[in-house]
Amino acid sequence: MNYRKLGKTGLMVSEIGLGGEWLERHNTKECREVIEQCEKEGINILDCWMSEPNVRSNIGAAIRGKRDRWIIQGHLGSTWQDGQYVRTREMPKVKEAFEDLLERLGTDYVDFGMIHYVDQETELDEIVSGPFYAYVRELKEKGVLRHIGMSTHNPNVAKKAVELGIVEMILFSINPAFDLLPPTEDLNQYFAEEYDAQLGGIAPERAELYKLCEQKEVGITVMKGFAGGRLFNPQASPFGVALTPVQCIHYALTRPAVASIMTGVETKEQVLEAVSYETASEEEKNYAAVLAGAPRHAYHGQCTYCGHCKPCSMEIDIAMVNKLYDLAVMQPQVPSSVKAHYQALEKTAADCIGCGECEARCPFQVPIVERMEKTWELLD
Repeated sequence: MNYRKLGKTGLMVSEIGLGGEWLERHNTKECREVIEQCEKEGINILDCWMSEPNVRSNIGAAIRGKRDRWIIQGHLGSTWQDGQYVRTREMPKVKEAFEDLLERLGTDYVDFGMIHYVDQETELDEIVSGPFYAYVRELKEKGVLRHIGMSTHNPNVAKKAVELGIVEMILFSINPAFDLLPPTEDLNQYFAEEYDAQLGGIAPERAELYKLCEQKEVGITVMKGFAGGRLFNPQASPFGVALTPVQCIHYALTRPAVASIMTGVETKEQVLEAVSYETASEEEKNYAAVLAGAPRHAYHGQCTYCGHCKPCSMEIDIAMVNKLYDLAVMQPQVPSSVKAHYQALEKTAADCIGCGECEARCPFQVPIVERMEKTWELLD
């Protein structure tokens, strides 16, 4: 495993990190197996944005007695309310959720206190000038947070946070498709079809962000590196060609200021697949040759299973329903295993009432209600 310095924090993090969200659907034993495999392969950084209590407890149990070998990104503003994930800035709930995170992870500090999911500049302004950031600063002064970070999908928000000097690192969504897209706070415009003709290279705002972070020594860790797995399939890929996990990892790690990519894994085999990057040949890493011959460049309205669509008033696991639908339509016939997983869900697309609240929260403007209708027709 290779290690990189994460900005001016001086912390050396593994190039391949652990994004813990898919552990949410696994038990204590299975989580332990994945985390132990990560340790064996030299992975030393993990991101825990999830608010679901069991996954926090399972991660805590897996790292018990080995806390010092892990660099943890723990999020503030990701809460668990009435059995569902809710992103909030309500301070009593923010504080309760963060204290729960520490308790369940079995630690009295996190290495990076992440200001969770900020995609609008006005929201960033409110956070910085209000009680939220004051609480973050207080935690850092007490040593509960060793460093301050932030997660965002918007390069303009990331750039502003860096210029204000309020963060030491950014968790940012990077992959070849996202990098083509111009930034905006109106995410409908962000993925509008009329941008297609202009998507001939990396958006200048994103290139500027990476260079600014490099200049200011603000480290970047990467989320959404695989675009929810869509880049692996030529029919689903916005480029019309498939990339490999190794190529996507290499793309992310070749951006300026990037230190680590948080790969979402849920099995030991997936850990091994991710760390195979470290022994891959230059030919295996070469994403440029694939993209140079791609028939098209477009990316909009496609689910990356991030979970920000929650909470659902009907308590549907929207991200999982979307994932299973995508897996189903990639095959000529619906695999029996996919249908079995779908039918085992407590709530399915048949329970959707079409309220559209999830669409308002979706970072990528996915037509979720329409997809729920298609899933209901296909799988219920």
